[in-house]
Amino acid sequence: MINKKLAPFMKVSSMRILIAALLATASLLSPLSGSAQSMDVEATIKSIDVKQLNLTLDDGKTYKVPEEFNFDGLASGVKVVVFYTVVDGTRVIDDLQVLSQ
Repeated sequence: MINKKLAPFMKVSSMRILIAALLATASLLSPLSGSAQSMDVEATIKSIDVKQLNLTLDDGKTYKVPEEFNFDGLASGVKVVVFYTVVDGTRVIDDLQVLSQ
């Protein structure tokens, strides 16, 4: 027999366990968990479009840079490593390292 004083606490405890299980399941099944994966590419800059905030590399792909991006030291022919994330089908640069000028 369950003590009447403890019955409300048991309901709250079982509800917390149920909510925790549902949240854990939702986080595992979430489509966002693998979609924002960072990648990198080592290539040579083919062209720079400062107005459109784009870099095109010799792999033929275009990469979008943030508005505050500093283009100093970058030019066609510079070898770089670009760390990027694909957002809505657009490659967005997270970081860039110059390998050679």
